[in-house]
Amino acid sequence: RQVGGVRSVTLPESLLFVSTLDGSLHAVSKQTGDIKWTLREDPIIQVPVYLTEPGFLPDPNDGSLYVLGGKHQEGLMKLPFTIPELVQAAPCRSSDGILYTGKKQDVWFVVDPETGEKQTSLTTSTSDSICPNSPLLYIGRTEYVVTMFDTKTQELRWNATYNDYSAPPYDEKQDYKMAHLVSSGDGLVVTVDRESGDVLWSQNYGSPVIGVYLYSGDSLRHAPHLSLAMETLRFLTFSSAGNQADAHSTLKPTLYVGKLDSHLYASTSLVHHGVSLVPRGLTLARIDGPLTAEVTVRERGECEITPSTDVRYPPGSINSQKNHWLLIGKPYLANLPQDAFGYKNSTESITGGESLLLLHLKDELHLVFLSLFFFYFSEENSEEVHVGKICFSPSEVLGHGSAGTFVFRGKFDDRLVAVKRILPECFEVAEREVQLLRESDTHPNVIRYFCTERDHLFTYIAIELCTATLQQVDPSSFPELSPITLLEQTMCGLSHLHSLNIVHRDLKPRNILLSGPSALGRVRALISDFGLCKKIPDGRSSFSLRSGIPGTEGWIAPEVLRDNPENKPTAAVDVFSAGCVFYYVISRGQHPFGDALRRQVNILSGEYSLSHFMEDLHDDVIAQDLIEQMISAEVESRPSTACVLKHPFFWSPEKQLLFFQDVSDRIEKEPADSPIVVRLETAGRLVVRTNWRMHISVPLQTDLRRFRTYKGNSVRDLLRAMRNKKHHYHELPPEVQETLGELPEGFVGYFTSRFPRLLMHTHAALQICAHERLFHPYYLPPNQEKRGGPRLGAHGQRVRVPADPKQRAVDRGRGWLAWYESKTGAQEPPSSLPIRGRSKPPPGHGPTTTPERTRAHTHTHICAQNTPTIRSFTHTHPLMTHRET
Repeated sequence: RQVGGVRSVTLPESLLFVSTLDGSLHAVSKQTGDIKWTLREDPIIQVPVYLTEPGFLPDPNDGSLYVLGGKHQEGLMKLPFTIPELVQAAPCRSSDGILYTGKKQDVWFVVDPETGEKQTSLTTSTSDSICPNSPLLYIGRTEYVVTMFDTKTQELRWNATYNDYSAPPYDEKQDYKMAHLVSSGDGLVVTVDRESGDVLWSQNYGSPVIGVYLYSGDSLRHAPHLSLAMETLRFLTFSSAGNQADAHSTLKPTLYVGKLDSHLYASTSLVHHGVSLVPRGLTLARIDGPLTAEVTVRERGECEITPSTDVRYPPGSINSQKNHWLLIGKPYLANLPQDAFGYKNSTESITGGESLLLLHLKDELHLVFLSLFFFYFSEENSEEVHVGKICFSPSEVLGHGSAGTFVFRGKFDDRLVAVKRILPECFEVAEREVQLLRESDTHPNVIRYFCTERDHLFTYIAIELCTATLQQVDPSSFPELSPITLLEQTMCGLSHLHSLNIVHRDLKPRNILLSGPSALGRVRALISDFGLCKKIPDGRSSFSLRSGIPGTEGWIAPEVLRDNPENKPTAAVDVFSAGCVFYYVISRGQHPFGDALRRQVNILSGEYSLSHFMEDLHDDVIAQDLIEQMISAEVESRPSTACVLKHPFFWSPEKQLLFFQDVSDRIEKEPADSPIVVRLETAGRLVVRTNWRMHISVPLQTDLRRFRTYKGNSVRDLLRAMRNKKHHYHELPPEVQETLGELPEGFVGYFTSRFPRLLMHTHAALQICAHERLFHPYYLPPNQEKRGGPRLGAHGQRVRVPADPKQRAVDRGRGWLAWYESKTGAQEPPSSLPIRGRSKPPPGHGPTTTPERTRAHTHTHICAQNTPTIRSFTHTHPLMTHRET
């Protein structure tokens, strides 16, 4: 930029440098905290995505190591050496047979302080010439790599990379006027005037802050900063001086365990009285520093480390029960001066300007508590919090979400509820969530909303209390709720949202809850977490991504990730996520796009595997047909929620039998060359396994020959035989009745177990009759397709509805027949067909074992209306027991 014809230069001394866990180094203004430029490098810590036992959790602040789950199952303990110390001592061998190797790589980044552009990098192997453009900023960074090799197992035990910026420690003699408070759980930084206690500025840099640096004497130098729990930092920042005075004026040091990508890390942070810590009921194991094999010092004063990961507790310090928490050293509480963080406009005077430095106790803290989600530390914290009509106990944590959201067990007007507590910066999101909850909670499969309250610190939303999430549930705990009922109820709730033009955008097992049993013992599936929901205005069918990519990695539809302005996301994104949930439930925890590491990549490339399904099982053929439609990479190929609910996947044996009977009645008088019969008989030999008469029992063969002649290669004749035997079931000889089983379950199961493709083939062929009243119970009527496209408005006017009924049958009837015809144009397929998604598992899919599956259960239909209609009957499904005669 030009000022009076002279280029103004940003002086490094006017900047702060903020290092974050994701590897970014932000140059920010000292006065406002605004980012001037960012230097992006590798993350501060890089460790394996897996965590074996014992596993190691690094501290990104100084490279310290914590060991989790040692041979004595002690829990989490701090090791007496850091990653840089291990690298310095390597190569070395520990007393427990671990070989250590280390590598240290230094680099200087030469950066333009005005733009942040990296001019060059100086290492031992490269030293490019530098353009004489003064001034330049020199930033030193060291990479430490340590590897552990176990000589006993002959395997790589662990390896890690730790990056650290070269910066001398803070000099207490410097009269630095500011103090920086950082959040241990996110990227929030609050800068305070040390003398007055005024909050100068606050910024959120998106990733936990590891270091704050000044530029002094041509190099970076550490600036004092203090790490606090997210709630503590917001309490001290956003609450008034009077409210702070009401709180206990002590800070307790904790060990915060966080997650970056797929691995864990540990860092120290301070908490105030109102933050949940370890329950007192859990006895904490106490250690006075870990004991390892000898650590000796050479004569010239260098440390000769003989490290050992076999850390032991001092005698008598371990409780007999297995602990997941630890206590290190002696209790020490730091006094927190009241009003030290008060706003400038506070009515009370600010005193004790130097007292803020008393909080900088990171090198003097001897008390460490471990809390994965900051459970309550003492019984004092179990006191109920009352906000308006809502009350809850902070000790009863049900769960937590993104952006510091916590969910507690509480009460609303003496009714047990779940209380969702939301941070101030999410108030706008909370208001949108409440608005959508109010609009949609009249459906029995959508979480019910009760009330909203707000205080000076949080927004509280009272919603229906549930038993568990789909991710947590053990199927044996809910025998009354079959998997197929659960999935149908989920789709009913989703269909209700779509009917209101609400797109959920974050459907996943964790956001599907199970209610407690009703007075009749019934359990419901409920769609929850409306934080990312989007209301699509009338007249539109898509939504923009201006606010970022919504959803959870691994459950996001491919069109959301591509963000193509020509093809904006629609309600079909929920159908894609629901398809992944369907497979997750049916396969008991598997994902169609593989493991978590490669899942989103596979979604983008369209590589999936439904290896749980077997080609010769009727239920698997039906489930695979539906799920392949739902997870299709082509948006137009996905069904709407209404179409999904019409799919044979949800049909009871009774409805399947009625369908076969109606089809047989409809085609009985049709000539052999009619379009319906031609479609039904196309590829029919594969459906009937060449000759269906050869695959039925001898008593039934004999009985069929008594009355008329049936062609064994005809699908129509197979349906006719089924219809006739059903009509005259009670007149059949006892041995034939015993063979066929009872109506309708046993009867239908007899034929579908022998001809697993029969139902989907027939359903695809008869799609051309969907407009007939007789078939309205089995298909979405074509007139509904034309009003909003074949997906009930999920994709707006972009979806073409073929005028030709036969073509529409191909588009909508995506069984193996439709797939084969669309790919080859052949009228008769070979004896076996490749099933897409099964011939080659995508990357990230390991060998899959199919668990034991059972087949009979009671099915409850709940319609997508405000008042549910309930019908109970026996249903056939891969997860339930099936009796075959």
